[in-house]
Amino acid sequence: MTSLPVDPHTTAASGQNRPPDINTINFHNGARSFRQLSAYLEARIRRGDWQAHEKLPSVRQLAQESGLHRLTILKAYQQLKECGLVYVRHKSGYYAAPPAVSARLDHVPAPVVFQGNMAALHQLPARYQFSQALIDPNLLPNHYFAEYMKEVFDLYPKLLGTYAQVQGDPELRELLAGYFRRSAQLHLDADELLITSGAQQAIHLIADIWIRPGDPVLVESPTYANAIDVFRQKGARLLSIGIQDGCYDLQEIEQMMQRYRPRLFYLNPTFHNPTGICIPVEQRKQLVDLAAQYECLLIEDDTCSDIYFDGKPPAPVFAYDTEGYTIHIRSFSKYISPGLRIACIAARQPWMSQLLAAKSLADGGSPLLNQKLFLHYFRSDRLHRHLDKLRIALRIRMEIMQQELDEAGWQYEQPQGGLSLWVRVPDHLSVPLLLRECLARQISLLPGSLFDIRERYEQHIRLSFSFASETQIREGMHELMIISRDINVQQRFE
Repeated sequence: MTSLPVDPHTTAASGQNRPPDINTINFHNGARSFRQLSAYLEARIRRGDWQAHEKLPSVRQLAQESGLHRLTILKAYQQLKECGLVYVRHKSGYYAAPPAVSARLDHVPAPVVFQGNMAALHQLPARYQFSQALIDPNLLPNHYFAEYMKEVFDLYPKLLGTYAQVQGDPELRELLAGYFRRSAQLHLDADELLITSGAQQAIHLIADIWIRPGDPVLVESPTYANAIDVFRQKGARLLSIGIQDGCYDLQEIEQMMQRYRPRLFYLNPTFHNPTGICIPVEQRKQLVDLAAQYECLLIEDDTCSDIYFDGKPPAPVFAYDTEGYTIHIRSFSKYISPGLRIACIAARQPWMSQLLAAKSLADGGSPLLNQKLFLHYFRSDRLHRHLDKLRIALRIRMEIMQQELDEAGWQYEQPQGGLSLWVRVPDHLSVPLLLRECLARQISLLPGSLFDIRERYEQHIRLSFSFASETQIREGMHELMIISRDINVQQRFE
């Protein structure tokens, strides 16, 4: 894997503060490295890292920074030249083309596939943010947190002079253990919970402990894109499990477990990301039986179980596991307070001891102030009123987005909960070209290929309805459909 650092020519030399670099460009497939590099450079040009007629990094410099062959660099620059994004000065190098050259659709004969990861897309500027599955800050109870902050410092005046326990604040873990027992049928002790800084850290900790290069790991298809990146970084051999009509093929899962003996099966059965489906109870019970039979850890990622539209989801897979082969990740970041980054891992022994050792090396414990602030809000009646109102607000936004899709005749998976729509783009429309034009007009969305280890679902996109306002959803979706029609007209004339 290769990451390109910020080019000093485009930062210090220009005397301007540039946007953050697009990192974690994945070059695991050498045959496509020039397209990945081309997409990386294109994204930086479009966000203004290089102004019109500004010189780009030399072939030699990019080769040194990326470790790629010079011919690969030249091929990437040639592709950008053909798309009208760069031009060449004889014996001088490559330069960013003026916007007038690159803005017109008819100057884009062949789309450059975006090969960055989800984080790279999130860094790009957007007027209409449909890529981030986060809650609009205007829907969060922000003004109440000032009250809780004062209450926390009154109760714990020496809080800022105290480290948190590695496992997490005992008071918070006791509260969450009781909450899980009442709401999710998880019979847990406080000692079986580990507080983490978001679900992403939880996934990292698990990968660090249990994945070694070459280890087989099962993942759903499609699945959470950032988890794919984490497992690939650890060198896992990823094997996909399909989801059809809201269910797993349990026969396929058993065959894969029997044949490959995977270390882990990473799954998101409750309001699945990106499809929004919910795996039925009977399959959850059968999964834990298979996990025990083949000694495969089930890593259950649950980030949206409180965001339901038609009814509460079934109990987590963890609730049906009597053998201890399930590790449950529960995040509260997305819909309570993203800035606090509170999540937890539920695990039996001996898994918890290993997780504690990894957590102590990672950060020595999540911030205590965040935990205490979350604690006092989480046990309040306001939280439950907030969730009731939030579900209504999100459903309204989802229905506005669905109305626009219905009018255009686009197909999508009807989510049972969550924050996004899994949309199938009409066959005549190129998703890479759609993504390019949307990013150029600051409409952010995620291509379906990011959610699959083999980069399938090339005719799918994920549209999140949770971050944009109702007005922004209407306007952004209207503009998205205009772009799609323009592309369709252009393709018919080519």
